[in-house]
Amino acid sequence: MAAAVEQGICWSHERVQSVAEQGLLEIPASYIRPAEERPNSRQSSSLKEIPVIDLAQGGPDVSAQVGQACRDWGFFQVVNHGVPLELLERIREIGAHFYARPMEEKLAYACRDAGTAPEGYGSRMLVKDEQVLDWRDYIDHHSLPLSRRNINRWPADPPHYRSTIEEFSDETSKLAQRLLGFISESLGLPAQFLEEAVGEPSQNIVINFYPPCPQPDLTLGLQSHSDMGAITLLLQDDVAGLQVKRNNEWFTIQPMREAFVVNLGDMCQILTNDIYKSVEHRVVVNGERSRYSVATFYDPAKTRLISPAAPLVDKDRPALFPSILFGEHVATWYSKGPDGKKNIDSLVIE
Repeated sequence: MAAAVEQGICWSHERVQSVAEQGLLEIPASYIRPAEERPNSRQSSSLKEIPVIDLAQGGPDVSAQVGQACRDWGFFQVVNHGVPLELLERIREIGAHFYARPMEEKLAYACRDAGTAPEGYGSRMLVKDEQVLDWRDYIDHHSLPLSRRNINRWPADPPHYRSTIEEFSDETSKLAQRLLGFISESLGLPAQFLEEAVGEPSQNIVINFYPPCPQPDLTLGLQSHSDMGAITLLLQDDVAGLQVKRNNEWFTIQPMREAFVVNLGDMCQILTNDIYKSVEHRVVVNGERSRYSVATFYDPAKTRLISPAAPLVDKDRPALFPSILFGEHVATWYSKGPDGKKNIDSLVIE
């Protein structure tokens, strides 16, 4: 721990895993959410199957299915996606291995700064001191572009940890580009349109850990939010936890071990001129079982200007968003907090 302090690393609060391993019967007050945000609300729903799309067939049928899923849910799962199933198991294994290591070893990779997608091992998502904390630990890897990639900030144990992250980055970026192609085609745009609009991607790979919680009805693993970027790919394990808000009701997504959950971010909502929307989601925790997930965020560079696609703007549907510098949206998201979708909704031109 002293070495971590000497390196200037910021980890001023306990990791959730340490709290959970104390054997407490009640969670600390800092994790208790306001009554209206708790998952035992009457708004919560049982397991739900969102659209599952088989990418093996390809072509117009897949584009149509993707478009329908984007309109109806903003979330869907993909199978036969081309990412080797062995790689999915391998990245799950290195994640579980990391969280099983002694705390002093994990803290060697602690986040250096709070907020704005800090790289490394942390718990706190936002800069705000008064926030209610999430029941989650994470390790965030900056994987693309290569100029952001510093593998010395990634764990070295097991020996294949870093090469696994690199391979996973390559495979998921290809899948994200393919999916953006289907989304483009579903809107009547050229397949490369959205990928080119996003530009050189900024990709983060985040391995999440949600320990068992003694009072799961009082807290959340991850507070309600929409993703700020372009498109997100989520690999789940066998423990349900991801919930999606639809028609003011929360639906728990049925895990599929060989599938990726796909959801649109705020920048896709702007690029599609509000035809497709980012969707509010959250994570609930379990009283008995741990849950792991791996999220790949495929986003624009912070210097990228994002605006509604010109072919989707006309006199009958004017631009519903101004041009926005992605970095400004990120800074607002982290400083103010996500608060559902208020950050993106506040940008809509009346």
